[in-house]
This record gives sequence, structure tokens and C-alpha cells, in this order.
Amino acid sequence: MWKFWIVNITFDIGLKNFMKYYSLNKKSPIVNFKGATINGQAPDKGLYFPEKLPEVSSALIENIENLPDAEIAFRVIEPYVGDCIPNLDLFDIVKETVNFPIPLKKVGDNISSLELFHGPTLAFKDVGARFMSRCLGYFLKNEERKVTVLVATSGDTGGAVANGFYDVKGVNVIILYPKGRVSPVQEKQLTTLGKNIIALEVDGTFDDCQQMVKQAFIDKEINEKRFLTSANSINVARWLPQQFYYFFAYKQWKEKGKQPVVCVPSGNFGNICAGLLAKVTGLPLGHFIAACNVNDIVSDYLKTEKLVPKTAVATLSNAMDVGNPSNFVRIIELFQKEFPALKNNLSSYTITDTETIETIKRIYTQYHYTLDPHGAVAWLALERYLEQFPDQKGFILETAHPVKFPDAVIEATGKGVEIPPSISSIMHREKETVEIKPDFESLKDYLLA
Repeated sequence: MWKFWIVNITFDIGLKNFMKYYSLNKKSPIVNFKGATINGQAPDKGLYFPEKLPEVSSALIENIENLPDAEIAFRVIEPYVGDCIPNLDLFDIVKETVNFPIPLKKVGDNISSLELFHGPTLAFKDVGARFMSRCLGYFLKNEERKVTVLVATSGDTGGAVANGFYDVKGVNVIILYPKGRVSPVQEKQLTTLGKNIIALEVDGTFDDCQQMVKQAFIDKEINEKRFLTSANSINVARWLPQQFYYFFAYKQWKEKGKQPVVCVPSGNFGNICAGLLAKVTGLPLGHFIAACNVNDIVSDYLKTEKLVPKTAVATLSNAMDVGNPSNFVRIIELFQKEFPALKNNLSSYTITDTETIETIKRIYTQYHYTLDPHGAVAWLALERYLEQFPDQKGFILETAHPVKFPDAVIEATGKGVEIPPSISSIMHREKETVEIKPDFESLKDYLLA
């Protein structure tokens, strides 16, 4: 059945394209999807960006309610992959990536919640991590060298990457995370698997972890010894498939004549960048809102047009505790460095921890719906936007299951969250980590040992 469908799709889209990617620093060679995936980051430290943005077909939009999610995802990602993966193999990768529900639930009169926590690690990053791990596995199946996936996490990336790459032949995964700054469930997910998954507990912030990883990718001595690639959203194979669930949300959106406002909890800005990419290439979405906690350099940027990094501050919405978001340069590029165009499509609101707890409590009391801290930040940000534009409606991205943040939920609601079976099985396990200092030499010593 699926093979017949794939033949038809190939006929519809014609010959395979040859999508290329350039570095945003403009000092590295042009590569294809395979090269961008394996490299992770360009040699000149820049992020890869598609040379030409594809256009979403009107047929896909018009028929989206009648199409299976796997078919939608395949049509979205195929132009970006180009000739690097045959259609049959790519469809299998996509089908495995999105084999769990992603429902859009109406909660309030004007706000719905896109639940991205029904995957294996209960976080939105399951989509990107599963797609990337399968693409990398396809590209490396004839590779004799072992690959080291090196990744920094502020919370959910680590668990999603660990799950996606667990026991994958020929791949070792090293995850850096900030000590004491991830939730207990998040820590268990990235520190208890063992085998080819190694967790480095960094006595610092996420920005320290991210900077250490970036330095490793350009260090000659490390790269002579290890075949490194990245699994953060700086990697195109992690970033691009995040478009899928924006299409799934539109498929479920009941008011097709009214474009939804989209509010995204934002830390490293890969998730919202994928949504904006979907919009720019033809998905009928309305205004975008970056919901930020007090790590809000983008809120400041939209006021001043100056992107000034800050030292990250620990908050309840820890996955957003980023003081120097890597992916925002892609958003700037997406709008061709035209600040008025960017600001016309994107707003930002800053939400405090006190407001986060109050929002969890209020929405639980009013609608019997439990938000996690990231979803609460998004909810309040969207409410503030809709106060200015009361004729509009929208949805938030609920990026993680509330069970990952029990302290905040109990404080707000007075009740705990039932632990799903997929989590209860790991909570009794002992974590296995290697503690290192928040400096590059500590990481380098470990990688060369």
C-alpha cells in the first residue's frame, strides 16, 4: 500500500531536487542535506541554512484534513532532503518519527493546546531527535568510523536524543547538562540508559554547556581523534522536522478561514524558527509569539534591534534558560535580515516564575487542564496578545508533560501528576554521570582520554 503511494508522490513532485545548504557565516563550502546532518555545524562555526526555500503546495493545504500525518510529514520534508535519501527510505523514516498522537485540544474559548508530549520521552523534541537519529543511521550504515554525537541540553533535548540514539550501532552519544538545573524526570531520562549514552554533569549553566560543545566542533585535536556531529537544533535534521507538528495543528484547526496565532515557549529558538519557516513557505498561520521567561534577550531585541546575550538565569521553565539562543540567527536570515518584516511576524512576551505558577493554578481551576511551566509561560503570553487583538484565536505549544515538573505543579494545584508507565520504569534507577567543570579544557580532556 505504502509503496504504491510513494510511487504516486514521486510522480507528482517530478525529479528529485538537489537542495543545498550554506553556512550563515558564508565562509564554508556548500553542502547537501547529508553533509549538513553529519557536520552538524559548518567549519566556520555558522549554522546551515537552505539555499532556496521550497514552496508548500496548495494541494497539500487544501487536502490536509484528509491526509495521514506520515504523508503530510513526507511531503513537507522531501524537498529539504532532496536526493540524499530515496523516497521509500525517507517515508519509512518519517513514518517511524511521527508514530504517536499530536492532538490539538481546545482548552479555553480562544486558546487551544498542541500537545507535543505523547512521544517516548514526553517532550516535543522527540520528533526532531527521532528523525535525526534515523537519518544519521541511514547515512552511516556503511561508515567504518564510530560517530560521537555531542550535544548540550537545558532539559528535554538530552532525554530525546538519548532515547533516539540508544543502542544505535556505530554511534556514541555524549550529553552535557547543567548540574541542578534540569528536573528529576529529565535527569533520569538522560542519565540512566547506559550503553552508548554518556551524561556529563557540568557545574555551570546551559550556555556554558553549549559554548563547550561549539568549541569542541572546531578543535583540531578533538576532530582528529573523534568523528563528531551535533544533535541540538543547530543540526538541520533536528530543526527542519519540527515543522511537522505545525502542519498537524493546522490540519486539526477548525476555523480554516481564520489563521491561528501561534505561541511557542522559546529558549534556543529552534522550535519557533521551524514554525516560522513553515509559515514563510506557505502554511497559513497567523502571528507568532515567542513566549520567554526572564531569559528574554529576544524580547529586548524586538524593542531595540540589538541582540545582546545575557548570563542565563535558572527558572521553573528550565528548557528556556538560554542567554544566547543559537537559532535566532536563522530567524533573522529567514526574513532576509529585514527587521520590520521580522517584527511584523513575531512578538515576544516575558513571563516570571510567579506568573507561571499563578497561570498553572488558574488554568487548572478554570478548565481542569494541567499546564507544565513552559506551557504556562506560553498561555499567559498568548493571553496578553489576545487582549490587544480580541477578535483572534490561537494555540500554544505544550512542549512537555507536566509530570516532568512535579514541584511546580504541586505548588500551583496542590496535586501531583500521575506518572506514565514510560517514566515510572526509570525513576528507581541510579543515575550515571561524569562531573566536569564548566570550561572547554575539562571537556577536551574527557574527549581525548
